[in-house]
Amino acid sequence: MIKIMIADDHTMFVDGIDSILNKESDMQVICKCYDGQEVLTQLKDQQPDIILLDINLPGMSGIEVSKKVLAEYPDVKILAISMFNEESYVTEILNNGAQGYILKNTGIDELLNAIRTICGGKTYFSKDVTNTIMKSLMKKRMESKGSTKLIPKISRREKEVLKLIVEEYTTQEIAKELFISLKTVESHRSSLLNKVNARNTAGLVRITMENNLLDLQKK
Repeated sequence: MIKIMIADDHTMFVDGIDSILNKESDMQVICKCYDGQEVLTQLKDQQPDIILLDINLPGMSGIEVSKKVLAEYPDVKILAISMFNEESYVTEILNNGAQGYILKNTGIDELLNAIRTICGGKTYFSKDVTNTIMKSLMKKRMESKGSTKLIPKISRREKEVLKLIVEEYTTQEIAKELFISLKTVESHRSSLLNKVNARNTAGLVRITMENNLLDLQKK
């Protein structure tokens, strides 16, 4: 029996997945969590084989949760489930302990296959996610062969967040200015850090200024 923890802040999504998985003879949902800290709290008493983990959790991101689970509960496997098919998100959570990554628009059969595959000791990625990873690898291979340095592609919303970060806005101020949630701001910040390979916000600002990223992204 595969024991499963579901971690997502959307109750309807959690209940839907719960209903689907509990119909399978080899699966049992043993707990449901709605924020990052709750995952760590539940793990003190529960022992799931796998966590279905949303990247965009309130309080503590799925990436940070994955990092802590890897350090404290290395036998627990993690399947990241997200609406984001961006190389930065995929790479970061894989580097921090996840064994798989699928998108929220995936079908039921693929979800079940992913769970069984990961619990069988293998990795699993949605086809679209695999394509994203391969494109990233090809870019890095071109760069390593001495091709012109590629400027990371920054989305319009990421550029808006980056501009406010450079102007020393706090997370709360950015959220208010752009009419988005705090966790969305943090998700964009995490993506930006990954894209420019910065360790923290200070590094992000330095790299932005050194490479004129805001000016280069105007087109």
